[in-house]
Amino acid sequence: MNALPSGGRIVVGIDGSAGSVAALVAAARISQATGAHVDAVACWSVPTAVALPYALGTVDLESGARKVLDNAVVAAFGESAPDNVTARLVQGHARQVLLEASDGADMLVLGRRGHGGFPGLVVGSVSQACVAHARCPVLVMNHEDSPASEAPNWLLGPQ
Repeated sequence: MNALPSGGRIVVGIDGSAGSVAALVAAARISQATGAHVDAVACWSVPTAVALPYALGTVDLESGARKVLDNAVVAAFGESAPDNVTARLVQGHARQVLLEASDGADMLVLGRRGHGGFPGLVVGSVSQACVAHARCPVLVMNHEDSPASEAPNWLLGPQ
């Protein structure tokens, strides 16, 4: 199996779930071995039900999404994220944004299931769409394999 090229890019989908935090930790660990940059991407959009309040400025969806992204980075790394990790917030639907971000990436890393959907699903709809349509290899993390509460120690690997 070929390793990721040194200096490549690993995209991570962030939705604030334990699975997305585990995905971010896994991507950072892979980047230690490959020299890749980690691009943590969170998405936000305006649901039809709140379009009018959003247009009137009474609902701030972007700030809420920014907090989710920031909290995920802190959950993964503590107060100091590695220098090769950037966090960005993109307006759009997660499926489309992540598929576009996969273009030119060396890997896309996702949690198995996010906050939406049905509890009995093995893989969430966004993860499933990315596995089927991403333009790079996809790693789907099961958060039980790497608990977020142990993320900083897991990131360091065996000692």
